[in-house]
Amino acid sequence: MTPSARILFLAFVLAAGPTAAAEDIAATLGRIALPPGFGIKLFALAPGARAMAVAPDGRDVIVGTMDDAVYRIPLSGPEAGHARRFAPGVTFKAPNGPCFAPDGALYISEFNRIRRFAPSAGGWDETRPQDVVPEGGLQPAGEKSLIHAARVCRFGPDGKLYVAIGQPTNVPKPSREEFHEKWGLGAIWRMNADGSGREIFARGIRNSVGLDFDPADGALWFTDNQVDSMGDDIPPGELNRAPKPGLHFGFPWYGGGHIRTRQWENSTPPPDVVFPEVEEVAHAADLGMIFYRGGKFPAQWRGIFSAQHGSWDRSVPVGARVMFTPIKEGKAENSIPFAEGWNTGRGPYLGRPVDVAQTPDGDLLVSDDQNGAVYRISYEGERSTPSPRLRGEGGG
Repeated sequence: MTPSARILFLAFVLAAGPTAAAEDIAATLGRIALPPGFGIKLFALAPGARAMAVAPDGRDVIVGTMDDAVYRIPLSGPEAGHARRFAPGVTFKAPNGPCFAPDGALYISEFNRIRRFAPSAGGWDETRPQDVVPEGGLQPAGEKSLIHAARVCRFGPDGKLYVAIGQPTNVPKPSREEFHEKWGLGAIWRMNADGSGREIFARGIRNSVGLDFDPADGALWFTDNQVDSMGDDIPPGELNRAPKPGLHFGFPWYGGGHIRTRQWENSTPPPDVVFPEVEEVAHAADLGMIFYRGGKFPAQWRGIFSAQHGSWDRSVPVGARVMFTPIKEGKAENSIPFAEGWNTGRGPYLGRPVDVAQTPDGDLLVSDDQNGAVYRISYEGERSTPSPRLRGEGGG
């Protein structure tokens, strides 16, 4: 990056909002507890950094936000770690969720539309996005609230596009269920790459902001954020498995796990509700997740990594950490903390992880929308500097 370009980038960062200074972030990372042999460093500054997608060629990571910006960050070379605004001439609204198609095209899932950026030499055509789901197509025009509007997407092993659509409320009134059902709110949609053939793949979901496919059997797994204001310790967050279409995961009859909601306690739940594979600590806000597919981490750390954004309606805060869920023979064991220390247990969070992604060389990227940052976790082996010991409180 030239000196003039660097000045412009820094000026943009300062103007874009409350991005923490790199020095302060580095000091915070010095207190993050990791398993032996791992280290964490600041990789990039990107205001409001949320969901991430690593390009198929491994050159860049695309980072979404809940504002109006998308960032492109090179993963290697002289520009590595320097974010620039992607498609600066395009107007975005809450472009939280980037994902890549098998042909290398970049898809951006926004609040109420999905657009495709075609591959081109050195990247993508940033000037002429193509509508996959036109504006107004993800939820009815009357539902303008940005509650649970952070869309995420992923292409499955079947080559189809999967998109998570949250419920635009804490718990819908029973009188509104037919309306929400008609629109496919609180569901994961599946469609062809051009947006045709749209169908509901999984329903009964409150607000999923993280999904991935098991590389062993192709089954879809996803996180789900559960009902607020039911108490400190209920209902649990969820990590779910959907091996086939047509399954119902219980919401709004169940607020999380097996806990019934007050609003729906007198209504009979659908038959054959699928309960979570793993119940996470209540109100930790489980968001982005991936299956680790690399060979760099030791064998015991090859499973699901997920980000807990942190609680807001709990008397003792929980979350603000990266979790790990072992998978053995297709079954999940209880999640355990992998990286923590952003939650001191008192005062404000020092950071709020949102998503995780894997680099081509097997490192783990972690986005943090509070600090406007992307971190890089590497396995450094026996020669690494010991990190603070994991506290390991309540993983579910």
